[in-house]
Amino acid sequence: MSGNKLLLDTNILIYLSKKELLLDRIALPGDSINISVITLMEVKGFAFQTMQEEDFVDALCNLFHIIPLNDNIVDEVINIRKKHRIKLPDCIILATAIVNHCSIVTHNTSDFESFASLVNLIDPMVKGTKSGLSRK
Repeated sequence: MSGNKLLLDTNILIYLSKKELLLDRIALPGDSINISVITLMEVKGFAFQTMQEEDFVDALCNLFHIIPLNDNIVDEVINIRKKHRIKLPDCIILATAIVNHCSIVTHNTSDFESFASLVNLIDPMVKGTKSGLSRK
């Protein structure tokens, strides 16, 4: 199945930079790959071990669509945080996915498991699955 909207969590960009994960494990042809502006800030502030990793992430960020904060995302963040204890960066990623109808691609599924009824979670690091096959 193609044409899915994916929102990559920060850890996925880091795995990609370290070559611990390949892009073809995440997306299928026709998928839209996005990152939240919070992911951009987190990954750009990450202390990479090599310049090659950092350059690779910079190139990836230039390839993917960066979803900025807007009033709808901010309102969703506020609504979620009023009802649930969740770290602000994770909440911004969650709200971005909800508002933009994206699946969250993350290896830290525990950060979002209690919201699985609101958003699809994809863990491309699980052996034997591919993003197109592991979707609900």
